[in-house]
Amino acid sequence: MKVLKIIGVPEHFNFPWRSIVDKQPLLDQGVSLSWQDESRGSGQMINALTSGEVDLGIILTESFLKAFQEEKPLKMIGYHVNSPLCWGIHVGKNSKINSLDEVKSPSFFISREGSGSHLMASVLAEREKWSSQSLEYKIVDNLDGALSAFEKNPDGLFLWEKFTTKPYVDQGLLNRLGEIPSPWPCFAIIASEKAMDEFGETIFQLRDLVYEKSKTLKNSTETVKAISSSYHLAEEDVKAWLSQTNWAQIPEISISEFESAMEIMVRLGILKAPIPLENCLTTDRLRMIP
Repeated sequence: MKVLKIIGVPEHFNFPWRSIVDKQPLLDQGVSLSWQDESRGSGQMINALTSGEVDLGIILTESFLKAFQEEKPLKMIGYHVNSPLCWGIHVGKNSKINSLDEVKSPSFFISREGSGSHLMASVLAEREKWSSQSLEYKIVDNLDGALSAFEKNPDGLFLWEKFTTKPYVDQGLLNRLGEIPSPWPCFAIIASEKAMDEFGETIFQLRDLVYEKSKTLKNSTETVKAISSSYHLAEEDVKAWLSQTNWAQIPEISISEFESAMEIMVRLGILKAPIPLENCLTTDRLRMIP
């Protein structure tokens, strides 16, 4: 029995993947599915993929493209979420800062270099007209690490998905100064080249099973309760999140949208240059539309 290992953040976005892994639909083909939660973000998941620790990762689009340009042996086989991610912008509970206008020396808590919390700081800096040269970063691993870091520096800035942090905001453990959406679809399905050689067609079969599950979940009245229970989120928050989130349901990528995203990343210094689509995508197994 082969084991196909999948990694992702322990957040509500990945409910379709967890649902499929629980069902183990590929056992009759001699493939067992294994899910690994990774709270330290996309940067750490890329390390796990490139080291061979896991085979598939549900990674932020910007983190994957940066890693690919750094010659990591990875390929994108489709989107998992093709809507933007809404990042909350947070400071500690004891911070005296009440708005982004009051931030004079931006210092960011990030999970890892190359993670979304790191790269989205560039997007926020451009919007707020902060000099990219003046930005400072401190690695805190994950949300728990940020909460600890705020004890010493309550004025640090921490970017994290807003519904994941909402319970902490509601409890007064974090203060949210605002939000910023990613200017591109947020989560991509990334396979290591080693895994593609080893598992071949099974990788794409699994992707399509998740797409079918996402379609079913999006149309089910039970989804809100299931996600609320699994991720300890209020049902009204899950409803709000689902209303602005699109799980991918077909293996389709817009060429113009993807190229536009890379142009923004180049402007922000996330990428050095646009990447030819045929290099980073499995274009032969995707429907490429204008």
